Amino acid sequence: MVFLGMAVFMLTSCSKLPQAEMDAAAAAIDSAKTVGADIYVHELFVALQDSMNIATVNIETQKSKFFKNYTPAKEQLIRVAQFAGEVKQKSEIRKEELKVEIQNTIAEVKALIESDRQLVQQAPRGKEGTSALVAIKAEIDAVETAINESTALYETGDYIATLDKVKAAKEKASAINTELTEVIEKYKGKKK
Repeated sequence: MVFLGMAVFMLTSCSKLPQAEMDAAAAAIDSAKTVGADIYVHELFVALQDSMNIATVNIETQKSKFFKNYTPAKEQLIRVAQFAGEVKQKSEIRKEELKVEIQNTIAEVKALIESDRQLVQQAPRGKEGTSALVAIKAEIDAVETAINESTALYETGDYIATLDKVKAAKEKASAINTELTEVIEKYKGKKK
């Protein structure tokens, strides 16, 4: 009798659908997505979704069996919820890293803009030099506008797009700086 009672208990305890674990895992995934895990740590988020899909398939497989055993799926769902917490945390860390990188790059670009403006003042003037300097000043202004736009974009929380924009601005400002430095050096070399 005792043995039969334990067997019935074991069969019924393993056959209950792990709804609470499914809900907890889904909520944890949603929480990770809310902080941008699908954007900032995309590969981890895809792995997280894959883990949830595997657990769901295992549950569906068990539903079709006469003697159901949801224990492995329940354990998978618990791991999925834990993994979702880790993914959320890594997403937050990545966002903070991006913020710092953006702020540092903006500071570098602003310094380059200032340097470029000073180099324009030192650049040789002449027939072609004046028109070239007007074009260079316009490019410097465009870089400055891009930085101002990226600051507004930063405020919206789109850190990846912001970083792309400030990197492009830095590249352009660096190219202008290099070009002006070379022209000034050539001019000084000819003067001697």
